[in-house]
Amino acid sequence: MRVLFVASEAVPFAKTGGLADVIGALPRALMELGLEVRVLMPAYGPVKQGKIPLQVAAEDLEGRLGFQPLSFSVLAPAEGDHPFWFVERDEFFERSQLYGTPKGDYFDNLERFAFFCSTVPACCQAMGFRPEVIHCHDWQAALVPVYLRHRWRNTPLAHAKTLLTIHNLAYQGLFPKEKFPLLGLDWSLFTIDGLEFYDQINLLKGGIVFADAISTVSRGYSKEIQTPEFGYGLEGVLQSRAEALFGIVNGVDYRDWDPATDPLIPHHYTAEDLSGKVKNKMALMAAFNLDLRLANQPLFGIISRLADQKGFDLVAQVLPELMARDLPVVILGTGEEKYHRWLAQEAPKYPGKLGVKIAFDNALAHLIEAGADMFLMPSRYEPCGLNQLYSLKYGTVPVVRATGGLADTVAPVDVKQGTGTGFLFREYSAEAFIRAINEAVAAFRDRELWQKIMRNGMAQDWSWKASAREYLTLYERLLSG
Repeated sequence: MRVLFVASEAVPFAKTGGLADVIGALPRALMELGLEVRVLMPAYGPVKQGKIPLQVAAEDLEGRLGFQPLSFSVLAPAEGDHPFWFVERDEFFERSQLYGTPKGDYFDNLERFAFFCSTVPACCQAMGFRPEVIHCHDWQAALVPVYLRHRWRNTPLAHAKTLLTIHNLAYQGLFPKEKFPLLGLDWSLFTIDGLEFYDQINLLKGGIVFADAISTVSRGYSKEIQTPEFGYGLEGVLQSRAEALFGIVNGVDYRDWDPATDPLIPHHYTAEDLSGKVKNKMALMAAFNLDLRLANQPLFGIISRLADQKGFDLVAQVLPELMARDLPVVILGTGEEKYHRWLAQEAPKYPGKLGVKIAFDNALAHLIEAGADMFLMPSRYEPCGLNQLYSLKYGTVPVVRATGGLADTVAPVDVKQGTGTGFLFREYSAEAFIRAINEAVAAFRDRELWQKIMRNGMAQDWSWKASAREYLTLYERLLSG
């Protein structure tokens, strides 16, 4: 089976969030099942200046913006077995960031990604690849199902089936209706049954309406987005397509995330021998200049986008109590300016107890997973979440809100039975969050119980193999339909 992924980011080339991790890992897992997979993404500045050298694979190809033809080239890795192609047109993609700057999104994001989607037929023809399934990801690729139905009916792609995966429904690709001619579509598609959304263009909605199937990155999230609380105005459209909507949880690439082999942590350990975990805790406390006299206290780790979605308003409310009780916390991430300012104010108040680094730091992220005792994820909503899966593998017990993928992947602890893998709370409030933290702290004081909970998590298998098989089943269902 031949599958083309169309996506806007992927590790190790360019990343802003979890989408990149998925696109970096899922194609490989599918290839191990015998599928022929290619990934198409833009040739951003960071991609061309990255560590993996690229070479021109095809040039003088033709895409479109509206009805205007525009030329582009295809780049491919010059070494290694990366199944990637990159669309090169510098006016759109030769920029330092993927979607915008801290001041806001790029003004021409509709043009950039409408053009990107338009390049699919020419890329496939030039590279001699005729996909049976085109797997599109988020709003940046959501025009592909629309184009397949309305612009590409006389191309070799006409018989391909489309799957649109929604990684985060909050990001929909909303643009002024005045830009609609730039999509190269008839105005008859700018209706409530097409791409119109409160008198704006909604690219994600177009993909939802016209894709052969839609998936989200957990079963829980696939149900949540059909409700007003999590649907961001698209719950009605998603309800109308409920029979074609599936939830497949993301996986973890244990080649990168395994405390027994992780090259980015100072001390390896396993479920059978947890002594390295304690040494990593000492290394983590030293990295953040925490008071080593607090080493017997549970150490809380947070690696996150600093945003409302991730529950940082709850973190702000519970932090003073954790500090008053000498419960150390380390926080790593970047995000909304208000949380950058808040953390800059808070960190000096609690020397030796609160460690903060506002940055993306992969090596430090691995050390936090290996050295923390507990991982906090009080998300307002969470399509899938990856850090709770990393935490389970590293014996770092998650304390999470029971939403979306977090509820799907973290089993509630029963302290009497010694079962479960983490501590969950349902109500979105500081009171519910601190109750879950208190339950975890009480369990931590019982060393035997705590090690049982750690080992329960470390025994879980959230590798990509199971998820890849579910995607394969969904592809087969599409092709037989």
